[in-house]
Formats: sequence, structure tokens, C-alpha cells
Amino acid sequence: MTQANYALRLQASLKREAERLAKAEGTTLNQFINVAVAEKVAALRTADFFRERARRADVPAALALLDSIGGDEPPPSGDELEECPIVLRQGAATQRRHGGEAWISATGSSTRSATRR
Repeated sequence: MTQANYALRLQASLKREAERLAKAEGTTLNQFINVAVAEKVAALRTADFFRERARRADVPAALALLDSIGGDEPPPSGDELEECPIVLRQGAATQRRHGGEAWISATGSSTRSATRR
């Protein structure tokens, strides 16, 4: 692994807290900062990935797929889910075009609700 040096200026209070946490984790301040930066980079890349995937999503097609599978059969014993709607949002333009938000119930059926905004 190639390493690079970088002179990092931290506020004294932030450095003290990072040192305290690194010690509690049983690691060095350098390793603690490396892991913190790696976690932040991963979080930002993940957010970009899902933002791009959402941009390309075809919500009507996904809802149609969900409507086409399953059926009216109850789930097998022990496989039941509580009703827990998930709100899918694609921005104000999509909500206006469809008159509300798309809801998917735990059973896979979809509905449109014009009353929820």
C-alpha cells in the first residue's frame, strides 16, 4: 500500500477528542484518522451511487412489477409482515405528475395517495 504524508491541522479540542477515542479503541491517532477518512469517503461514494441509481429508476415499472407478483394468497405461517408502507420519492415533479407519493405495502401491493404530500 502506497502511503502519502499530509500535515493535518486540527482544532486542539478536536485533536484531544480524537486522541481519547483512538486510545479507547486501542489504536493510534494516525490509524483512527485513516479509518475516519476512509469511512467518510465510502459514505460519500455510496450516496453518489444511490443518487445515480435513483436518477435512472423507473418507478412506474417497479410498481407494475410488484403488482404483478405475489397475489392474494396469505403468507405461509411464520412469514407474515406487519403493514409498513414505504414512501418512494422522486422529487416534486414526480409527485405532482402522479398526484402524490407512491406507497408499497409489505404485501407488495402499490397504491397512489394524493392526500399525502
